[in-house]
Amino acid sequence: MTFEVPAHSTPTTIKPASRIRQKNEEAIIKAAEDEFARHGFKGTSMNTIALNAGLPKANLHYYFTNKLGLYVAVLSNILEQWDNTFNGLSVEDDPAEALSNYIRAKMEFSRRQPLASRIFAMEVISGGECLTEYFTQDYRDWFSSRAAVFQSWIDAGKMDPVDPVNLIFLLWGSTQHYADFATQICRVTGRTRLTKQDMEAAGDNLIRIILKGCGLTPPTA
Repeated sequence: MTFEVPAHSTPTTIKPASRIRQKNEEAIIKAAEDEFARHGFKGTSMNTIALNAGLPKANLHYYFTNKLGLYVAVLSNILEQWDNTFNGLSVEDDPAEALSNYIRAKMEFSRRQPLASRIFAMEVISGGECLTEYFTQDYRDWFSSRAAVFQSWIDAGKMDPVDPVNLIFLLWGSTQHYADFATQICRVTGRTRLTKQDMEAAGDNLIRIILKGCGLTPPTA
């Protein structure tokens, strides 16, 4: 099986008006991500987002009535993309291949959308009040179902007995680190930026470390 970083797509059957709406919403979300990541919620203005999205402010308010609603939409978009990447995990999978593919997908997300990861990190650090409606019982049930997949592998003797919950947190934190703390990594290592090759090499190392900690042999690339 493979994991892919989800991307928005526009089916050919979508009506022109719907296609325009989708295009505008995606442009607004992208511009909002840039602004929220650089200036935080308080330091971001709807005027600047509209300008960067190439839309009149009135159009921006047509899609998102206020800044808080847009901010929550940005956070939800980030989490949905991350969660969709995890939805493909199945008890029938080979754990070594499944974990390797997931780590690579998350590292690719961190490379392609670092600002999105930083927005989420800042929100959580500040208390996560805007995530309250997202982390409902439904989300907790979804999380438990993901942890249950790991437990099924353990029960079947496919991997060493580790705490599935902490393993998931380790997978999330280690892969998002390369987006959230890229500045620190670059300064410590003397790089000006993290390249695709840097991210792939980091992913290879995470795969070796995490899989061996689970008693798994990393699959041959």
